[in-house]
Amino acid sequence: MPELPEVEVLRRYLEPRLQGRRIVEVEVRRPRVVRPTGEAALREALVGACLRRVDRRGKHLLFVLRTSSGCERTAVGHLGMTGRMYVDPGKGALPRHTAVLLHLDQGRFLFEDPRQFGRFHLEPGVLEGMGPEPWSQDWTPDHLRSRLSGTRQAVKTRLLDQSVVAGVGNIYASEALHHAGIDPARPGSQLDPAETARLWHSIRTVLERAIEDGLGANLDFAGGGDGLFYFGSAAGREAGAERLQVYDRAGKACLRCGGTIERTVQAARSTFSCPGCQG
Repeated sequence: MPELPEVEVLRRYLEPRLQGRRIVEVEVRRPRVVRPTGEAALREALVGACLRRVDRRGKHLLFVLRTSSGCERTAVGHLGMTGRMYVDPGKGALPRHTAVLLHLDQGRFLFEDPRQFGRFHLEPGVLEGMGPEPWSQDWTPDHLRSRLSGTRQAVKTRLLDQSVVAGVGNIYASEALHHAGIDPARPGSQLDPAETARLWHSIRTVLERAIEDGLGANLDFAGGGDGLFYFGSAAGREAGAERLQVYDRAGKACLRCGGTIERTVQAARSTFSCPGCQG
C-alpha cells in the first residue's frame, strides 16, 4: 500500500494538471469506492466545480474544489492497495478497472482500482484522530516520546498507528527503525530520550529521501515498476534499487554492516531488520 512519500509524489504530479480545471461530468463505474458518499451525491457536488488545489493528509489526497454555488468542498481520495490516479488527454478507451472518471474541461481524471480497496468520497471524517504530519511544528521528539511512553507495544507496531504520526506505514516504519539503529521489537516505553530523538530524525530523513527518489523517477501508469508503487526507472537504474535499505530484502546483505536482513511478523505485518545494526 502506498505510504506518505508515494502519495506526496502523486500529489505533486496531479496538482499542476488539475489546478484550475472544471469538472464537466462524473462517472462512477465502481460504486464501492465512493462509499459512503454515493454516486448521486458525488455528481451533484462535483459537476461544475473548479479544482483549486490538491493537498495531502497522511496517506490521503485532498481535492479542494470551488463548487458551482461558490462553496468550498473537499473530495478525499485514498489509493488502497492497487489504486492509480492520473490525468490523460481524454482520448482512447477507458481502462478496464476504471472506478471513477472525472471529465474535465481539458482532459480527464481517472481513478483505477482493480481490487476496489481505494476510496474517492466527500466524507472528511476519515481524517479525524490522525496524528501530526512529520514536518509540522506539532510533531516534535517530545511528542513522539509522549506517544511511545507508557506502552508495552513494540515500537514498530506503534509507529503504524496513524494517531502517532500521519502517513508512516509498514515500509517506512521498518526503514526508519533501521536508519535509527533500533530493534523493531523493543517496547516503545523502553526507548530513552536520545533514542526517541534519533528515531524522530530518522522518520523524517527516510521520508524525505523517498520523496526525493520518487520525484526523480518516471510514473508508470501502465503497471510494472518496482511493485511498491507506479514508479518507473530513473537515471538508468532499476526503480527502487537505492530507495529501500531493509524492506523486502530478507536474506540479503545489509547495506550498512553486511549482516543478513531478517523478516519477522508483528501484528500480522512483515517487519524487516538487521540484527547486527539493530540488535
